Amino acid sequence: MTDILTQLSATIDSRKGADPETSWTAKLLSKGPEKCAEKFGEEAVEAIIEAVKGDRDKLASECADVLYHMLVMLAARDVAFADVLKVLEAREGTSGITEKAARPKS
Repeated sequence: MTDILTQLSATIDSRKGADPETSWTAKLLSKGPEKCAEKFGEEAVEAIIEAVKGDRDKLASECADVLYHMLVMLAARDVAFADVLKVLEAREGTSGITEKAARPKS
């Protein structure tokens, strides 16, 4: 699964300098990181709604939108998807309860 997400992330990165009139990704990125984050939030809410409704196909579609917009949001802040994968790899095999308890208190 990470292969397609890594490929998608590379495509998004390649669109950073594209014409916003010809690329939806470039259009999103041209609006700035705040708008990209807002769009990610909107898509997450739509996925939540479909999860509550129980429509598996629509939930899968909305989750695909969430993943895409998450990658756009990361690109807008110059955070590499590889950095996210490193965090996940570091957490692999650790109980979520243990991992959360080890986080610094804010």
